[in-house]
Amino acid sequence: GKVLQDADRLDALGSIGIVRAFTVGGSEKRRLYNNKDPFCLSRKPDDKDCTLDHFYKKLLRLESMMNTKTAKLEAKRRIKFMNEFLAELKR
Repeated sequence: GKVLQDADRLDALGSIGIVRAFTVGGSEKRRLYNNKDPFCLSRKPDDKDCTLDHFYKKLLRLESMMNTKTAKLEAKRRIKFMNEFLAELKR
């Protein structure tokens, strides 16, 4: 139950989560990002349109959805990496 749910959510985070997000987005023919506001600073994320929006709509929020303390700690570590990735994109 809860451990399996945490494992599934952890698979969506970190380096593998980044690869998965862009792979799925590409297969669904989504744009990589919104040209006017790629980081959702002044709009609601629309992950049906842009892959990068999925980070803001769901992925970066998964830590709070974890069931176990161990999963929360690992999610925090992986989300930190994802935020570093996003910071690099912003450069």
